[in-house]
Amino acid sequence: MGGDSPPPFSYFDGATNTRFFRSERTDMTDSTGVVILQTRAMATYFEIALWGRDEQYLRGVAQEALEEIHRIEGQLSIYRDDTDIYELNAVAAYRPITLDPRVFRLLEHAKRLSAETGGAFDITVAPLIRAWGFMGASGQMADPAAVEEALTRVGMNLVELDEENFTARYLREGVMIDLGAIGKGYALEQVAELIRDYEVPGGLIHGGTSSVAAVGSQPDGSAWQVAIQDPVDANSLLSVAGLRDASLSVSAIHGKFFTDADARYGHVIDPRTGQPVRNALLAAVVCPSATESDALSTALLIKGESFLDILAERRESSALAALPLEDGGMRVVIQGNAIQAPQE
Repeated sequence: MGGDSPPPFSYFDGATNTRFFRSERTDMTDSTGVVILQTRAMATYFEIALWGRDEQYLRGVAQEALEEIHRIEGQLSIYRDDTDIYELNAVAAYRPITLDPRVFRLLEHAKRLSAETGGAFDITVAPLIRAWGFMGASGQMADPAAVEEALTRVGMNLVELDEENFTARYLREGVMIDLGAIGKGYALEQVAELIRDYEVPGGLIHGGTSSVAAVGSQPDGSAWQVAIQDPVDANSLLSVAGLRDASLSVSAIHGKFFTDADARYGHVIDPRTGQPVRNALLAAVVCPSATESDALSTALLIKGESFLDILAERRESSALAALPLEDGGMRVVIQGNAIQAPQE
């Protein structure tokens, strides 16, 4: 399950959307140890780097954290037939399903985030993802009639949550929840809390190429430095985020796409219109909660620049939107202090 990675604080290089830097300062003491473990879950790689004075203790914490990621996958996956969400999708249109309280609270959280984003973030988007051929595949042009039909089965108003009994049911056949846009962030948030409970002074957890949670700081006291890659030029950096007890999520249209008649169609679908996203090339959000940064970066990608005004009301968040121009260029808008343009 776990294994050693490249040297500390210079790992994850070459990821699609994010890269991680070694601190420029080198006042790390000889007694400070670093443990890095990784595992594959949720169809991607998770990696955990922890620092402290007792490497054996750190390794035990990191191993427990990886096991927690697998436990969460065992509840949230839509592809395994033994998970809470699989059962929900199979049966909830016909009768209420009792959920683990943790899964129920996550669905409640997702419903609040859907309302906050005006429906731009919506975990019931799965019928549209399937209509566009992105459900476990690389995508294809959708039949307009299929999109219209799928839209009738999308919306958190179709998911009824009973807080007293921890049950959920669907109000229409064909409703399907997919937590892919929030699951990694939720897992990172739970793992970060576990690491804090064990009083580890600092660590960084990375899920896939788009979700990062920082615990504390680097050993020299500096913030964890996370670079966001330019969505147009893979050899350039778009910005750098400094993280202390915060999370960064990056959403982009180039992760999975297909081309038809010289037009590119990405895998992120607007649940309000049923159409692939065109308002932004890339969106990034920094905030204390990895669950929320995942959801809000998706909403920012879908809604574009107009959503920055809503994010501005969140005092603890920073955001970036890379917006397409008619001439094929790109305009970058940064809000907040946690995300900066890279130094030349």
